[in-house]
Amino acid sequence: MTLKESKATKKLMSKHDKLIHSEGLTVDSHIQREQDDWIMNTVMVKDVDVPFKYKRKKKYKSLVKNQVNITYYPGIESIAGFEMEVMNVVRIKLC
Repeated sequence: MTLKESKATKKLMSKHDKLIHSEGLTVDSHIQREQDDWIMNTVMVKDVDVPFKYKRKKKYKSLVKNQVNITYYPGIESIAGFEMEVMNVVRIKLC
């Protein structure tokens, strides 16, 4: 992590107390699918059973087998009547 990224992350974390920042996570699965005008991304990380979700305007290269730094907050999503824990990504960067 560069000094500039570190400052930006610290600033973001200081403004929002529920944010969590994790570094050096290995991506096991990265799915991208279209929904309206957005590309919905779901990332599964090694040794974590909860999906990390975020959306972008265009497709991104696959993150599988790469290490990433993720800033996120926990959330609950209802799917077919079942509540599921998800991590809502605010920021994701390659290491």
